Amino acid sequence: MKPLSDDEFTAFIGIDWADTKHDICLQAAHSDRREFDRIEHKVDHIEQWAISMRQRFGGPIAVALELAKGPLVYALQKYDFFVLFPINPATLARYREAFKPSRAKDDPTDAEHALDLLVRHRERLTALKPQSAAMRTLLHLVEQRRRLVGDKTRFTNRLGYALKQYFPQALDWFEHTDTIVFCDFMTRWPTLAQVKRARAASVKAFLWSHNVRFINVIDERIRAIKAAKPLTQDAAVITAYRLQALVLVDQLRVTLQAIDRFDAQIADVAPTLPDYTLFKALPGAGAHLTPRLLVAFGEQRERFASAADLQKYSGVAPVTERSGSKCWIHWRWQCPTFLRQTFVEWAAQTINKSFWAGAFYRQQRDKGCSHQVAVRALAFKWLRILHRCWQTRTPYDESTYLNALKKRGSPLLNQLVAQT
Repeated sequence: MKPLSDDEFTAFIGIDWADTKHDICLQAAHSDRREFDRIEHKVDHIEQWAISMRQRFGGPIAVALELAKGPLVYALQKYDFFVLFPINPATLARYREAFKPSRAKDDPTDAEHALDLLVRHRERLTALKPQSAAMRTLLHLVEQRRRLVGDKTRFTNRLGYALKQYFPQALDWFEHTDTIVFCDFMTRWPTLAQVKRARAASVKAFLWSHNVRFINVIDERIRAIKAAKPLTQDAAVITAYRLQALVLVDQLRVTLQAIDRFDAQIADVAPTLPDYTLFKALPGAGAHLTPRLLVAFGEQRERFASAADLQKYSGVAPVTERSGSKCWIHWRWQCPTFLRQTFVEWAAQTINKSFWAGAFYRQQRDKGCSHQVAVRALAFKWLRILHRCWQTRTPYDESTYLNALKKRGSPLLNQLVAQT
């Protein structure tokens, strides 16, 4: 999309958004006069304000705000005469502090600062260009699924803590507690006393109905149940934590079912996107990481002109700070966390599925790097490869990359040959 020049905008607007109202600073093109306004966060009020802007200025109108997504962005994207320029909140905060060292802050002045950044430094801002509806749908689906996974982890941890107070044996009898079979077991027998009173045939039938079919496993669990001794006989402890465990089991079950529903929806949407096969072929991607990698890159190839741009934006590339004779290298604190998490989690999956990735990881560990540092370094290398595949629409091929390393005389391959 060709960027619009200042002369092509009819007006410039800075917005300081909030939950219930939005402060606005407006400046017409070819004018130094600024106007302030405030609108409530209600659909009718936003609609009336947008229509009044169209009637007064026509279009296009440049709008700066501290959001790239959210209710206000979704509301303004309905109007084709608005061109939205997201501003990083940290950028706006530093800009405000540059002129107000006292850190005095007010919503109308923040709107004016956003407008000032838009008018004076628009070449450093990038207009928000929505991707296709399918891509945006998939983006929201994978983000919300990841939040549900976080909820599952929280419920599982709290459930484990509750069981350790009165019924720790249940944690030993099941390898994974974030499963429907564990939830059903706890719902049917929430205390040790109840499960010990159960007949062996009932326990066996329960496990059999939940696809636990190994006879030795079933017999071992039945023997463990009969031999188990209570941790405590205190009715106060058992009553309170039993109720908490049952409540957490209900929440965990609903969360597991919700994740399955999201997985089904993601499985329907992801294959419809053109680049799906490109990421599906990656080692270690799988059903869950393929859609996340797909939305991480998106479909706007002009967005990341080089692999370095993607590495820096995602937070995989470290930051170097130099001052005089001092130099400090650290990881990025300001970055899209979910994006970095996607690349790092996928890189970890490639360690035992890609020859060179596994060799590189072991090389980093031999240098004294921790697991996380080694995985981030691996993700850094993978992004250079993926960016090239994505730009050229060429599926990744392990043998092709290994041949390229061989032609360049890669130290990594030379070291592996020497060890062999």
